[in-house]
Amino acid sequence: MALNLVTQIFKPSDLTFTALPPLSLYIHLPWCVKKCPYCDFNSHLAQGSDRQEDHGLPIALQRQYLNALIADLNAQLPKVWGRKLHTIFIGGGTPSLFHSELIDELLGAVRARLGMPGTGEITMEANPGTFEQARFEGFKKAGVSRISIGVQSFSDSHLSALGRIHQGRQAVEAAESAIALFDEVNLDLMYGLPDQTPQQALADLQQAIELGPTHLSLYQLTLEPNTQFAVKPPLLPAEETLADIEDAVHAKAAAAGYQRYEVSAFSKPGHRCQHNLNYWTFGDYLGIGAGAHGKITYPNRIERETRLRNPQAYMQEAMAGGAGFEVRELKATELPFEFMLNALRLLDGVPEQYFTERCGRPVTDLQAPLREALGKQLMHNKPGVFQPTELGIRFLNDLQSLFLR
Repeated sequence: MALNLVTQIFKPSDLTFTALPPLSLYIHLPWCVKKCPYCDFNSHLAQGSDRQEDHGLPIALQRQYLNALIADLNAQLPKVWGRKLHTIFIGGGTPSLFHSELIDELLGAVRARLGMPGTGEITMEANPGTFEQARFEGFKKAGVSRISIGVQSFSDSHLSALGRIHQGRQAVEAAESAIALFDEVNLDLMYGLPDQTPQQALADLQQAIELGPTHLSLYQLTLEPNTQFAVKPPLLPAEETLADIEDAVHAKAAAAGYQRYEVSAFSKPGHRCQHNLNYWTFGDYLGIGAGAHGKITYPNRIERETRLRNPQAYMQEAMAGGAGFEVRELKATELPFEFMLNALRLLDGVPEQYFTERCGRPVTDLQAPLREALGKQLMHNKPGVFQPTELGIRFLNDLQSLFLR
């Protein structure tokens, strides 16, 4: 690629798209039985029910929220008329708190308006603490094709330290049930937990491997702002120990046949998460639900949307037909960072043409930061591909920041 520095003045009207990117749908169900001390997602305590099978989330509230989701979706349809749906992801919160009959109704409403995903991938997050065999069976019957289970650890002591509501035995049972029912199953695991040794982290991974999921998400525990752990941080392993744990975990996953294709994502061949790949390759996505985010490409602009975080406020706005979300148009000067923030997470990189197609800008917009990244050996010098080096993945924040202007 040519790296001659060109100075340009950008205007939003300079964006030119030859085609629109794939379109996904994200649905946010915001309630949890308990707020985990490390969690910075938009989740809220489920309270107000005496029925144990509802796990604290009244059926009337579930129905009310479902109606709001459908009203929200109806209002968004004019933005995407004629476009095919690529994937669906139901996240939270704890989506498995919802009754399977309502999930069936929700997905039926989506199908009636947008059709089935082109990939057939419909993912739903689940918590082992809310696991019930009948619900998992109901989710599959509703059309869910991929389950993502937030295990985090199989160690009872580490689960307690993380504030999780389940025990290791429940995590195994939930995973076994999901793997028996679904062709695609992801298990979330955390490492670098309070007082965790490399041997304990590897024992968690070994248990996950023996269960045989098609996908693993392996995260290092980080202390995020506005969480309980940020206020009262636990004692985490030393930096040297964390590095040893990460290296050992990655090596063990690879030896078991799980290919690392993104910073934290590992899959068996042919089982990568298509929904997340659409995020990382700068695809479009509608977002409905409290706190949901969306990104939509139009013929002359790209907009990001953010919905109200409070569930009650969100439901009131959605049912009243109001604009319960903020819209921000991306500036052309923001697009290099917006694109690379996602794309550089992928170990195989992305085609160079994706920047032109999905940002509506020429590759020359990236010349200066690309030159610097190549000079620091943070990216490979491969024609037609933007790909981070191993060093670039290790220092990903530094690499991404080069494209911030």
